[in-house]
Amino acid sequence: MRWRHIAAMTFPYRTLIAALGAIAATACSPSGPADAPEGAKSGGTKSGCLSRAYPEIGGPISLVNDKGEAVTQDTFKGHPTLIYFGFTYCPDVCPMTLVTVARAYKMLPEGVEPPQTLLISIDPERDTPEKLSEYVATSAFPDNLVGLTGTPEQVRAAAQAFIADYSRVDDPNSTAGYTMDHTSLLYLMDKDWNLKTFFTHDDTSETIAACLADVLGE
Repeated sequence: MRWRHIAAMTFPYRTLIAALGAIAATACSPSGPADAPEGAKSGGTKSGCLSRAYPEIGGPISLVNDKGEAVTQDTFKGHPTLIYFGFTYCPDVCPMTLVTVARAYKMLPEGVEPPQTLLISIDPERDTPEKLSEYVATSAFPDNLVGLTGTPEQVRAAAQAFIADYSRVDDPNSTAGYTMDHTSLLYLMDKDWNLKTFFTHDDTSETIAACLADVLGE
């Protein structure tokens, strides 16, 4: 199954590049992250962070949280929000990403509060509110992590608003029966639900923390 998760870290980025290419005439740097516009580096500086603030990425959502309550983007306005599209049966990429975020939050300087953190499941067939509630309580994940799910149509609409791709891959050799290929990006929304920046799999806890300190400490 490892190749599938490698694919999850690569093929959706091409979709994102195509979308970003329609927004700004940029080229990918051969030595940089596959999805980063030219000149955008992974965290570390304020200018690098803000160079990823594409207004076409991000939009309305209508989902259900891990307590079974209906939520929209208005539920989370008023505070910065970090969003990740993943699923609870993900064996490595998703938990590793959430652990990286938790470590980044612990590195934030005094006075800089971490953003709200949302895990939007791209596997609503299995990720019920009850399942998400158990998953987001994992001690290694961010303390303020909230899980969101919904109908397949609601989840797809939310993902499309963020130019996040995903697809089901049947796996008869897996006890789960299938896995999910998906974009692995972290989207930082400002208090008005506008994209402030995003992070890729090349970002570390250190670069995420440095970027958040710059952006949230303004």
